[in-house]
Amino acid sequence: MQKSDSRKSTATAKGKQPEDKNVEGEKSEFRNFFINELKDIYWAEKHLVKALPKMQKAATSDELKKSFADHLEATNGHVSRLEQIFQKLKEKPQAKKCDAMEGLVKEGESIIEDTERGTMIRDAGLILAAQKVEHYEIATYGGLAQIARTIGEDAVADLLEENLQEEKEADQLLTAIAEGFINAEATQE
Repeated sequence: MQKSDSRKSTATAKGKQPEDKNVEGEKSEFRNFFINELKDIYWAEKHLVKALPKMQKAATSDELKKSFADHLEATNGHVSRLEQIFQKLKEKPQAKKCDAMEGLVKEGESIIEDTERGTMIRDAGLILAAQKVEHYEIATYGGLAQIARTIGEDAVADLLEENLQEEKEADQLLTAIAEGFINAEATQE
């Protein structure tokens, strides 16, 4: 608590508004940070829309193929919700390259290259790669929803939390598929 108070008094002493307060007619630094992070996850989701069909094609089991197809549909919904969020914030939907997602997708492509087609080992690898993506998205949407609430954008937070919930469900489904049969079958290959 003292640390927060000292930041406020330091900001005020320097003649600046605290970062999370909006000066009438101006956008706060914290809001700008939030918008930039929205641009980052917007790029990530759009990039994932391109990557999921490749993962679906590379998968062996019908169950995993279906989960990738279903998540592609959900991801298109995430892109649409993010566009709604930009509209609510009176911002142009704009993507900013997300280095994290680019790296996670490259890692998934590497798993495809390094595993044999038609094996459960490949499916296990694809699940691992997909769950890394899901965990990144879960962390991002959770954090963004909290920031949205902090800056008074409750309707935006609600939309972010819808994406968050769907990412958590996708992660749980991938775990169930892996534990259901893929990991056990992969140990036999």
